Amino acid sequence: MTKHKTGTREEWLAARLELLNAEKELTRRGDELAQRRQELPWVRIDKEYRFETDEGSASLADLFRGCSQLLVYHFMFGPDYTAGCPHCSAIADGFDGFVVHLANHDVTLSAVSRAPLAKLQAYKQRMGWTFSWASSDRSDFNSDFSVGFTEMEQRAGGIEYNYRREPAWQFPTRGFASDLRANEGPVAEIAAMTGTDAATYTRERPGMSAFALEDGVVYHTYSTYARGLDALWGLYQWLDRAPLGRNETGIWMRRHDEYDKR
Repeated sequence: MTKHKTGTREEWLAARLELLNAEKELTRRGDELAQRRQELPWVRIDKEYRFETDEGSASLADLFRGCSQLLVYHFMFGPDYTAGCPHCSAIADGFDGFVVHLANHDVTLSAVSRAPLAKLQAYKQRMGWTFSWASSDRSDFNSDFSVGFTEMEQRAGGIEYNYRREPAWQFPTRGFASDLRANEGPVAEIAAMTGTDAATYTRERPGMSAFALEDGVVYHTYSTYARGLDALWGLYQWLDRAPLGRNETGIWMRRHDEYDKR
């Protein structure tokens, strides 16, 4: 017997109609927030960023690929990773299919990561993706947009992510016991899935940034991080409507080619 509250069809309908009013209010509020995003002031980008792409060296303007709008997914794949973050990979599974539809609306979507291009290309082939993916390995792009940090920043408490400063990372002392503690917990388990430790893994962060190209000038228009990405994760929108919700326990997210290996 289920432990969840049960009821008659009439009771369900009454509760559903009450919920529907709240959902409609959320939809209207979402429309208002979308309008406010579009009304944010644009910030001109004068810095010259260089990226490595499948077609060779590229500027930020080149990433627009003929469109006037660019959406960048800051994909967690650092120089020391051997594979991309499994959570970012799940998000990419979703947007890989609608890149063509965005392009039809004058929007280019590209992933950007700090890992060398060869690593990105190999992982992209493994995952079967077709979206554009650029390496920012030799530029300040990830640092300037608060998604890539140095070990020194991590140690000194110099990481500013999601518009707030984080405390210094507590690195363990040397020794077997401390090394064991450093490799415990969900973050360390996810880090291991990228071939790194927790400290190295968390020097990369997920995010999304939007840019506009007008009269040859690139402008930064919007960025979001952390749970601000929830709405962009198509999987979450489905899970939020499932009976048990997101049901996140333990290492609940794997790459799509690893589920049959559990």
